[in-house]
Amino acid sequence: MAEYGARYARLATALTAAGYTVWAHDHRGHGDHVTAGALAGHFGDSGGWDGLVDDAWAVSQALQASSPGVPLLLFAHSMGSFVGQALIGQHGGAYRGVVLCGSNGPPGALEGAGVAVARLERLLRGPRTPSVWLQGLVFGTYNREFAPVRTEVDWLSRDPAAVDAYVADPQCGRPLTTRAWCDFLEGKATLGTSSVLRSIPTALPIRLIAGDRDPVGEMGKGVARLHEVYVDAGLTQVSLQLYPDARHELVNEINRDEVTRDLIAWFDAQTP
Repeated sequence: MAEYGARYARLATALTAAGYTVWAHDHRGHGDHVTAGALAGHFGDSGGWDGLVDDAWAVSQALQASSPGVPLLLFAHSMGSFVGQALIGQHGGAYRGVVLCGSNGPPGALEGAGVAVARLERLLRGPRTPSVWLQGLVFGTYNREFAPVRTEVDWLSRDPAAVDAYVADPQCGRPLTTRAWCDFLEGKATLGTSSVLRSIPTALPIRLIAGDRDPVGEMGKGVARLHEVYVDAGLTQVSLQLYPDARHELVNEINRDEVTRDLIAWFDAQTP
């Protein structure tokens, strides 16, 4: 959300050096989709959530077709991690291993209130209007955890250079439209349902990683809740790693080299 795939070139370079072919894609309304004339932060006038999931699956299929017979892995971060949660419910059998980074578990009552705010803003301001209320509410809540703050996105990383690069990048920080917020929150609300959980292959290796100071994952509590939900659903190959004091963007954190080494080691273990 509010960024794009090319920001992860450093991670892609490390994975490539370790022998992996790496593809990244931008969600609808992000990155190259915007420069191609799409509406920034908008997933579509209808079917936005399904579109996000279908896009991710299309990229996985194209990558697999380019390297037939080679194990397929998924790394899904932040908003993409929730798309990833949906994706493994629909197509989990296609992947040799999945890493969900900076994610969270099933939403609680507070997120239900967020859906209500999103719907109200969509009604009052129109579905294609950038969301001012909800974006400020969500990101502002995240940043308050780190007061006094230097920028509006200190919650992303302890590395000032990484935060400043985000602030200076014109493709970062763009708000979702009111329709896109509704799409995202309504889609995300389905992820903890029994129908989705039962559809994930029980032996699929899933690695949950997050900083224990990441507000997206409720400072680790929400990620631990997701781990518990997966275990209770009968998934047998789920593991969790919380990095002490790390914030949201693990691969842009001051311990990014450690995170990258751990990620490559886990991928290697799934593809001996």
